[in-house]
Amino acid sequence: MKISNETKVGAVAIVAITFLVLGFNFLKGKTFFSSSTTLYAKYSNVQGLASSNPIVINGLQVGTVYKISTDKDMRQILVNMNITKDINIPINSIAMIKQNPIGGTSIEIKLGDDLKNLKNNDTMYTEANAGIFNEILKKVDPVLYEVKKAVSSLDTLLGNVNSVIDPRAKNNIGATLENLNKVTASMIVSTAALEQLLNAQSGALAKTLNNVSSITGNLASNNEKINSVVTNLDKTTTKLAQLDLQKTLSSLDSTINNLKSLTGKFNSNDGTLGLLFNDPSLYKNLASTSNKLNLLLDDIRVNPKRYVSVSIFGKKQNNQPLMVPLPDTISSPYIIKKAD
Repeated sequence: MKISNETKVGAVAIVAITFLVLGFNFLKGKTFFSSSTTLYAKYSNVQGLASSNPIVINGLQVGTVYKISTDKDMRQILVNMNITKDINIPINSIAMIKQNPIGGTSIEIKLGDDLKNLKNNDTMYTEANAGIFNEILKKVDPVLYEVKKAVSSLDTLLGNVNSVIDPRAKNNIGATLENLNKVTASMIVSTAALEQLLNAQSGALAKTLNNVSSITGNLASNNEKINSVVTNLDKTTTKLAQLDLQKTLSSLDSTINNLKSLTGKFNSNDGTLGLLFNDPSLYKNLASTSNKLNLLLDDIRVNPKRYVSVSIFGKKQNNQPLMVPLPDTISSPYIIKKAD
């Protein structure tokens, strides 16, 4: 089979392009035949960092910078790091950009002490590096370096103070001080009132304590009487405890039952008491007897000779006996009026 020249040229071109892509990615730090870990870091200033710059841990290169990207306003720059070494990086590790005047800019990772490690596509913590001149200054004159750090810290503090003490914050501070003055005045008034309350001579607390002392003194002076009352009360309760209360209650219950039985007989028509209280014939008989007795007494009063004769020469009275009581007893309740 004969291969044409065009095919050979196309195959050579494809192989060349493939090697070109692989070489370009290799120079950028991207490998295809070994496992790698991709990590990200965000900076506000990359200080000249570029792709393929080394990533160092404790002086040993463990990877390279693969890609640097940013947004349109340039406020945040995202660095894509390709870690080629099979290592564990704690999650609290810090990725710092370090400048080298001889070599180039690199990323130095300061390992943390967390037990958890970063995973693929995680984002690392970052910290702005002071630069090569601060490193030289730190080695040449440590005192001057510390002074510069102190001045920087003081400048940051003053900036924070200035940001706090703006016109609105000043108004708030003024209002706070005014409220503090009011609170102080109220505390002074409260202190005076408390002092008056605690005054040993005229304070309410002193008077209360005096009253309590007087009450306790009276109790102490009447201790014997109290003991006597308590003793009598104890004796009374002892006697009450010794009483046969159950027997008394049984007797009372028996008496109540007898009383119920007696009232039951009063309400019934059985027996003499029941008939006496409930039978109306007894009342009618008594009323009839009373009426007859009254009629007899009136007849004896009006016609005494009919019953007792005291005349020697006179004749016996032949008047008719009374059939109804006389009119002087008309108001008596037992008179039975004649029908008209």
